Amino acid sequence: MKELEFTKAHGIGNDFIIIDCLRGNLGDTNLARLAVRLCDRNFGIGGDGLILILPSERADFRMRTINSDGSEAEMCGNGIRCLARYLFDRGLAGESVAVETLAGVKPIGIVRGEGCGVGFTVDMGVPRLEAEEIPVSGFDGRVISRPLEVDGTQFSITCVSMGNPHCVILAGSNGAPVDRSTLESLGPKIENHPAFPSRTNVEFARVVSDHELQVDVWERGAGITLACGTGACASVVAGVLNGKVGRKATVYLTGGDLLVDWREDGAVYMTGPAEEVFTGSIGV
Repeated sequence: MKELEFTKAHGIGNDFIIIDCLRGNLGDTNLARLAVRLCDRNFGIGGDGLILILPSERADFRMRTINSDGSEAEMCGNGIRCLARYLFDRGLAGESVAVETLAGVKPIGIVRGEGCGVGFTVDMGVPRLEAEEIPVSGFDGRVISRPLEVDGTQFSITCVSMGNPHCVILAGSNGAPVDRSTLESLGPKIENHPAFPSRTNVEFARVVSDHELQVDVWERGAGITLACGTGACASVVAGVLNGKVGRKATVYLTGGDLLVDWREDGAVYMTGPAEEVFTGSIGV
C-alpha cells in the first residue's frame, strides 16, 4: 500500500478529489475502481468525481475526469475551475492557462472581483447542436423542444453537447421547482434512455427572467449534484434556442451561481468560483 496525496476542492458545491500527476502517473492503477472508492462519501474521501492533472503536448496541462461511478467524462465545467484554482494557488499558472480535455483545449482566465475573491472564466467552446453530434438517436437535425416519452409521460426536450451530452427540460416562470424525489426518479431514466447512446446529463431548467435560469441537475455518472458547469452552459444555450432567455444569463444552482455568456462568435463562456477545502493522503 502506498500513500496517495490529494486535494479536495469544489465549484459551488460540485466537489472533486484532485490528484497531481505532473511528476508521475498512477501507473497501471484501475482509475474506475479508484474513483469509486475515493468518491464514496462513507468509506472514502467523498466527491462527485476524481480529477487528474497531467502533462500535455497540446496545452499547458491536461485534465482527466473520472465520475463517481467510474466512468470518464469528456469535460467538467466546475472541475476545470477547481483544477485552475489548484494551479493558480501553487504558482503553476499565471493570469491564464490552457487545459486539454477530451472535449478539446479550454482556455481559462482569472477573474478578480471586489469582495468576491478569485474566480475563473472558461472558454467552453462552441456548443454542438446536431443530433448525431450530441449524440441523440431517433432525431434528425437539431433537437429543440422535441417530445421524449419517459414512462408514459411526454417531456419537451432540447439537447446540447458542451463536449458532453445534455438533455434540458425547460419550464416557464410559472413552472414548479423540481424536488429531489422527481430528480431521483426521472434523472436515471432519462440518463439511460435509449435515445442517448452515450447516456446524458439531465437539466430541469426553470426560466426566472430573460436573463436568469434556475437549474436542477442529474449528472451522468454522478447522480444529483449541487451544480454542473457544462449543464449550466447547456441550459442557457437551450433557453436561447427556445427564445426564453438572452445570450448572457445567471444560472442559479443549488450550490451557487454561474454566469454564462453565449457570445456572438459562437463560443460559450462560463464564470464562477472554485475553492480548495483540504489536502491529505490516503492509502491505495
